[in-house]
Amino acid sequence: MRWRKRGLIFAPQNLVEWVRTHAWVPTPDPLGDGYVRIYFAGRNADNLSQVGAFTIHLDEPHKILDLSPEPLVELGPLGAFDDSAILPAWIVNDGESKRLYYVAWMQGKRVPFYASIGSAISHDDGKSFSKVSKAPMLPRSDIDPFFTAAPCVHVENGQWRLWYTANTQWRLVDGAPLPKYHIKYAESDDGITWRRDGIVAIDFKDDSEYAISRPWVVREEGIYRMWYSYRGKSYRIGYAESDDGVVWCRMDDKAGIDVSPSGEDSEMVEYAAVIRHQDRRYMFYNGNNYGAAGIFLATEE
Repeated sequence: MRWRKRGLIFAPQNLVEWVRTHAWVPTPDPLGDGYVRIYFAGRNADNLSQVGAFTIHLDEPHKILDLSPEPLVELGPLGAFDDSAILPAWIVNDGESKRLYYVAWMQGKRVPFYASIGSAISHDDGKSFSKVSKAPMLPRSDIDPFFTAAPCVHVENGQWRLWYTANTQWRLVDGAPLPKYHIKYAESDDGITWRRDGIVAIDFKDDSEYAISRPWVVREEGIYRMWYSYRGKSYRIGYAESDDGVVWCRMDDKAGIDVSPSGEDSEMVEYAAVIRHQDRRYMFYNGNNYGAAGIFLATEE
């Protein structure tokens, strides 16, 4: 694949009260006829992230048609698993409802944060969401003892399939705690309670890698394709293929996109989300400093 960068399509700086800086982890939901609702996390004046959305048409992707005046999913109460950050990751259109799977953070002391996975549901076409539970949907466990994050969910013949980020350890690097995480796989009968067997979908290729995150899986003509973010020094966008969604072959050289020579995505590219419209793929992604500039778009050539 080769991608043509179309530039920044959404800049977050001081647009509304809940988005003072950053627009990160773009999560597109195609609405039909070229319209796309893009959920994202914005940071407020206290540097806390919440979920909102804006709408574009792919014929004019730089024209923002609307923006959530208030967060669609707000932070949890003090001490809750989602009291410090909520980041969107995946939308499942389930009949007349939309299920949002999100990443939640609470701050730590010996480590900077604890992450887990939550879920919220909308019965009004994404205009508002209610959390499914006050507790995380995919908390820490014996299989995943440190944290879980970045869910990607498919429903196939009544079987719910989950690809997610799992932290394998916290390490002290230059005196500071640093997580080391890769991508795992789980299954469910209802999209809420998951069976985890520790299956690793995308693993570290060598000791220089310490972070593999944000899986985005699509299935086309019997082939599973995954875009994800991986890093040593800084994030890049990787790519893998699978026949069954469980055993994957990394093909990072075929991702077709890298950092730019200059500009706001010249140091890192990450958090890719890929959709298809009229036989063309569209990739939404972030650049330097985890989405500080906003959301970028690339189209498949």
